[in-house]
Amino acid sequence: MVGPHVLPNLLHDLVVGVGPCDESTLAGDLLRHDRSFVGDCGWHYVGVALERAKVQLCGKLALELDGERVEERLPGRQGRLLFAFLAANRNRTLTRAQLLDALWPDGRDGGLAPLLSKLRRTVPLAGHRLDLPAAAWVDIEAAADGVHRAESAIAQGDFHRAWGPSQVAMFISRRVFLPGEESAWIDDVRRRLGELQLRALEAYAQAGLGIGGTELAAAVRAGRDLTRREPYRESGHRLLMSALAREGNTAEALRVYDQLRIRLHDDLGAAPSTPTQELHKQLLR
Repeated sequence: MVGPHVLPNLLHDLVVGVGPCDESTLAGDLLRHDRSFVGDCGWHYVGVALERAKVQLCGKLALELDGERVEERLPGRQGRLLFAFLAANRNRTLTRAQLLDALWPDGRDGGLAPLLSKLRRTVPLAGHRLDLPAAAWVDIEAAADGVHRAESAIAQGDFHRAWGPSQVAMFISRRVFLPGEESAWIDDVRRRLGELQLRALEAYAQAGLGIGGTELAAAVRAGRDLTRREPYRESGHRLLMSALAREGNTAEALRVYDQLRIRLHDDLGAAPSTPTQELHKQLLR
């Protein structure tokens, strides 16, 4: 929930009043992100609710066009895969060969032409391209944009402005892209989302550190998540150490450093980097 210390930046954040019946269909039903942005003060970050075309590829596949959910109209499993491939690459010019490789990696044509024809009955296509409005909301694009905006805000020292976008990126990227499906192109997207997840966690931890207050606990959680996922990623350890120290748990922060030092020495024959060692020295003062 948005705490009272997290204030909207009226120069950068779009905020509106929300009534009990005004929650967006996609946020409340598909992504369930609205609960993370609506606070007692009656405002939330708006983005997905304003778009007329919305696509969710992470978690359960979902598609909303002009306010209507239409994913059940997609033509079977192959049609859903084709739609997902087109949506994930909607800003690229795709060839017939690329579509065939995405659906049938063995090189055969299992019926691309009729599949495209059936898909066209549900979604607009322009040749081999998904013809959605430029402003259409696609979850994996929103995750990448959220990370970029959060990192940019942090670089400018605006931690409140980084808080919301980093959460959006975390929520989306933690969900599995096309669960139950396996393909080389799907693996590539999942790897990119995994990288976005790490960057989003770091941005969220940095935002929490910058905001302080009750957000320090969230920064600690994000730091612990980072160190579990990437035990050799020193930036995650530094964030966790800093958050623990800000909470007053300096001894625990020193223990995190010692665990990292031992792991690097035993596994890699290396020592912590200079920035990590400098942080350790500051904690000892």
